[in-house]
Formats: sequence, structure tokens, C-alpha cells
Amino acid sequence: MSLPPGATEVRRIGGGDINEAFRVKLADGTEAFVKTRADASPGEYSAEAAGLQWLAEPGAVRTPGVLEVGEDYLALQWVEHGRLEPAGASELGRGLARTHLAGAAHFGEFRGRGAGAESGFGSLRLPNDPTDDWPTFYGERRLLPLARLARERGALTSAGVAAVERVSERLDELVGPPEPPSRLHGDLWQGNVMGDADGRPWLIDPSAYGGHREIDLAMLRLFGAPGGNVFDAYEEVAPRAAGWEDRVGLYQLLPLLVHALLFGGSYRDAAERMAQRYAG
Repeated sequence: MSLPPGATEVRRIGGGDINEAFRVKLADGTEAFVKTRADASPGEYSAEAAGLQWLAEPGAVRTPGVLEVGEDYLALQWVEHGRLEPAGASELGRGLARTHLAGAAHFGEFRGRGAGAESGFGSLRLPNDPTDDWPTFYGERRLLPLARLARERGALTSAGVAAVERVSERLDELVGPPEPPSRLHGDLWQGNVMGDADGRPWLIDPSAYGGHREIDLAMLRLFGAPGGNVFDAYEEVAPRAAGWEDRVGLYQLLPLLVHALLFGGSYRDAAERMAQRYAG
């Protein structure tokens, strides 16, 4: 493990399947949450730190403050865990809507137009090179790279890979009315929404980029959404375009493919069924 220089009172805590996690005191006495991994990709933690700060900029939803960043660790503001209360769930919905509406300069990497920027999903790295429209980004930066990996690794059947490729070809007719790029968390499943000791929401572990807001909302439904009126509160601030119900599965295809590659099993079947649904 690697910790910030001078860290003391180190206590190991639960931190997910990928990173080791610790509660520590930094050299200046500040209490911090530290995540670390020996095989972290270059720039992985600095990208996460930048994503947290980008999501916090509109002032609509809480993210932990970034305290220190190293190549193999990230130190964040310590937030006392609690349970997300119903009022906190509504606050999450409204805050997420305002964060999305804060927008992004383009679809893809939010820190500039430099090539080579990536989003991390577990051990998978997907390109964030900017595009001028959403169907191009979702197809060429998400679905097709995942289809290629699935073919190389045998994570999907040949029919499943072909279905994903067909979905990518049909995106112009599937994605709904054009929208400007939103400011996305990018990996917004329930485990990345945290309630604090006062029952209020925080967003953690982003894979942030400029994209279609229905991506975040679809993923938040996939593995068990937070309780309360999250989606009703979202609609009060930023109603979704007509037909959004028919697009939920289209955007859940992304995390299902990621999980099929990382974990296999039932995710493989679920990803193939979803791809076949939209392949036409």
C-alpha cells in the first residue's frame, strides 16, 4: 500500500473490490479517506480528483474535497457515513439535475481537447476523445470499443458482438432528440451515492465526462436505485425528453457490457439480451 507522507493513525476500512481504503490523519492533522492500489494506471487518481472537483463546481451536489493526490493514492475529505434519508434522496435528484444542466464543452473529455484521455471502469479503460455529437461518442467511444474487447476476450458470443455493433449503427434513430452535453458522473450506480451522518447525499468514485444525462439516470436504476423520490425530484428541475422510458435499456447496455467483461456470468446473458432488444 502507499499512503500520503506523514500519515498517522492508519485504520483499514472497506473500500470496494478494486482499491484498498484507509482512514488516516494527514501530516497536518486533517482526517482523511485514502484509497490506494499498487497497480493503479498512470493518472488514474488525478483523473478521479479532477472529476470530483468538476462535479462540485456547480455547487448542486456534494463531493468529497480533494486533499492530496499521488500516482498510487488519493486522499479525500473524511465524510462520516450514514443513511440517505428521503429528503436527501430528493436533494440528490434536484442536485443531479442541476449538475447535468451545468453542461460540458463537448461530448467526451472535460479537461480539454487533448487526445488520449480515458474513463476508467474497473480495470477497463475507454477513450474519451471528444466528438461533436452524442451518437458518435456513444458508438465509437463506448459500444464499439467494448464490442472489440468482448470479441477478443470471448466475453460475448459472436451473435452478441454483432448485436452490439448493430446497435451502434442505429444510434442516430435510437438516442432521441439532440441535447447538449451534460456534466456526467459517468459511473453512477447506487454504491457511488453515499449518505452522510445527516442523511444528505454525496457522490463518490466518478468516471466523469461530457455525455447524455440519461446515461447517469439509467445506470442509477440498474442495480437498485436509492430510495425516495430521486427521479421525481430530478424531473421537477430537468424533465427528460419524450420517450426516455424506451431508452433506459439502451443506456444500461453500457454498464452491462462493462460487467460482462469484468465478471462474466449472468451479466453476459443480460448484455446480449439488451443488445438484441435494440439491434432491430
